[in-house]
Amino acid sequence: MVMFADRKDAGKRLAEKLSKYRGKDAVILALPRGGVVVGYEIARTLNLPLDIVVVRKIGHPGNPEYAICAVDEKGSLLCNKAEIRSVDQDWLKKEILRQKNEALRRIRVYRGGRNPKKISGKIAILVDDGIATGLTIRVAMQSIRKQNPEELIVAVSVAPHDTVTELEKEADKVIVIDNDLNYLGAVGAYYSHFPQVSDEEVIELLNSQ
Repeated sequence: MVMFADRKDAGKRLAEKLSKYRGKDAVILALPRGGVVVGYEIARTLNLPLDIVVVRKIGHPGNPEYAICAVDEKGSLLCNKAEIRSVDQDWLKKEILRQKNEALRRIRVYRGGRNPKKISGKIAILVDDGIATGLTIRVAMQSIRKQNPEELIVAVSVAPHDTVTELEKEADKVIVIDNDLNYLGAVGAYYSHFPQVSDEEVIELLNSQ
């Protein structure tokens, strides 16, 4: 099992794996909040622009950390069909709408009026600090595909082996430092230091690009 000191460490290690893209016509697209810390290190090391893709997970009411759906600001939705059968459908509809609105809010706050980076015809490198269920990153991939990148690469520090296998069917390339056959159940278990990332930190990193 690979352990990371923190998200910066994960970003530096992923930058090594992505070194062939240094100076290429590529864009780093990070999932806030934690993915922005990782993405910033990659973008800084490889001299590439950094932007965000905002997707919100809908956690199970009995275990909010366990994603049963994911939605972006435009309403693109992906759910675990087996899991959503067991939850109150009125609650689910309201929660999907709430998280869609939260995605919109975060885009406004994080971008601060800046236009999104153009992705069409470029190499899009989608980054996060790790994958659990894969729902969030798959919605992000769908959003990016609609913008017609030349190539879509997923780069994460850790992910369950079976999830990586599924993502490889949808991405042009998947780069994972720890493709764990015996996944520990939470991304944070692979980090020595895994604090919450604030909106202010995300904004600071995006502004320093």
